[in-house]
Amino acid sequence: MAGNVTSLFRGTAAHSPSMAALTREGGDGTGPVDFCIPCNPYFPTPAMFEEMASRLREIVTYYPSSADTITGELCSLLQLPPQCVAMGNGSTELITWIDHLLVRESLAVPVPTFGRWTDQPMETGKRVDMFPLQEANGFALDLAQYAEFIRARSTRVAVVCNPNNPDGGYLRRQQLVQFMDAMADLDLVVVDESFLEFADAEAEPSVVQEAMLRPNVIVLRSLGKNFGLHGVRFGYLVANPALAGKVRSMLPKWNLNSFAEHVVFMLKEHGAEYARSLQQVRRDRLEMASHLSALPGLTVYPSQGNFLFVRLPVGAEGTVVRDRMLTEHRILVRECGNKIGSSSRFLRLVVRPQVDVRRLVSGLEQVLYGSRRGAAVPELGTGTSYSSGTAAVDRLVSETNGAGVRLTASGPAPAAGTGMPLPAAVTPAGGGMPMPAAAQPAPLPTFTPAPAPAPAPAPAPTPPPQPAFTPAPAPQPAFTPVPAPQPAFTPVPPPAPAPAPAPTPIPAAAVAPTPPGVPARGGLTAAQVRGMTAPAPAAGLTPAPATGWPNAQSWPNAAGTGQAAG
Repeated sequence: MAGNVTSLFRGTAAHSPSMAALTREGGDGTGPVDFCIPCNPYFPTPAMFEEMASRLREIVTYYPSSADTITGELCSLLQLPPQCVAMGNGSTELITWIDHLLVRESLAVPVPTFGRWTDQPMETGKRVDMFPLQEANGFALDLAQYAEFIRARSTRVAVVCNPNNPDGGYLRRQQLVQFMDAMADLDLVVVDESFLEFADAEAEPSVVQEAMLRPNVIVLRSLGKNFGLHGVRFGYLVANPALAGKVRSMLPKWNLNSFAEHVVFMLKEHGAEYARSLQQVRRDRLEMASHLSALPGLTVYPSQGNFLFVRLPVGAEGTVVRDRMLTEHRILVRECGNKIGSSSRFLRLVVRPQVDVRRLVSGLEQVLYGSRRGAAVPELGTGTSYSSGTAAVDRLVSETNGAGVRLTASGPAPAAGTGMPLPAAVTPAGGGMPMPAAAQPAPLPTFTPAPAPAPAPAPAPTPPPQPAFTPAPAPQPAFTPVPAPQPAFTPVPPPAPAPAPAPTPIPAAAVAPTPPGVPARGGLTAAQVRGMTAPAPAAGLTPAPATGWPNAQSWPNAAGTGQAAG
């Protein structure tokens, strides 16, 4: 494998080679220890796998039931009204339909994040306004700054991933509700909760109940990640019946396979095992963060996902570390150089059982510090703005400048304000996006080391400032918080919202506004549909007035379990 590992990564349009490709290349029929694919390692249980294996022939021989049947069973478990849910062949299928049906002109997304939120709309010619998360601020998303960014560019669709991929950053539910109120005049707000099942910052962190009662909000949820079954390809979205029905009407009748159906109908018998698996992942996340933070020069960022975002020591280049970990130790890690807004200095490491974590730490110690050469290679020059490990992403970015509009050799460059320039390795003094103010961190029971400041592009005569958290020379003893009790599949009605925090002061935008988006729904803007003709104030997250449903008696109530009271 040693001679082909680089070509394996460069020869794929995905972020990493598939496990099947790596297994074939390994020659012995076994794949590497996987710290790349963010999958729950504790679910399904061995007994569930045995039961599926015993019915394999039946499962793969016959057609599945219709998507409506499978969706109805899932909704009975989650206590959601089926008319508010659309199931897809993986969350990426739903992202594709959201882009085709509901994104008309422009989309805003913080970066780095899940690549389909940038690549999909660029592939269909949309303008993608990328809001860079600052390394010096621990990649935390300041929603007030993001709102100002959206207003300055007149973006029509906003995306928030909670927790965010790859850094695991988390936003509290009340913050997101306030943001949705302020963005009520947009065509669409998407909250991607693909990794929210692994969060333990709040007892009920999801905004699905809010989404069902709003005309312009979609919540996206994954099933493959938290159920440990990426290969089954199933996920779902939650929205008001009109939005959910619009997406559902475009999906093929058999877009869900028989494995997805079989798993969904098994879940009602295995809720307790599922809940225990999530609790174990959360405990493993704490211990893994503790072990990794003890490695000299390695920065571990706070995470509420089932993965940890780490910055390698100065002098270590991610592609070299990735290749050596795979060839020398048979460990697959996710190098993040092909994520817009990130670089090859960063890895995303999936949370795994402690026996695997010890193997990971041992391999990193040998690769990073085990010889004079280690993983030290010349770092990318300061003029390099974007490092990619895949040719497909390089081509998209080079042809569109990240703006979704393809450039020609003779054509003029895009005007200022028509698309977010690619994040530079070093922001010039006085230029680029203003630095977001320090976000108010939510009290988390997880391990939260403070991020180190970004390194300078060239050696300086004085050492960089000492980070707030100094890794100890030996792994710190793990501590296990008592997880909040969570039912397996029955959402708890959300508690009364706490008073919203004061909005962060927002500096003036440094970019020119762009033309407004195409009006939504029959020639009316979303603001006009909601009965407000003036745009929401830009200076902060001031809630817009909500008019509610046209006929409150005909829609599900906020708990999603019946009709609203007349």
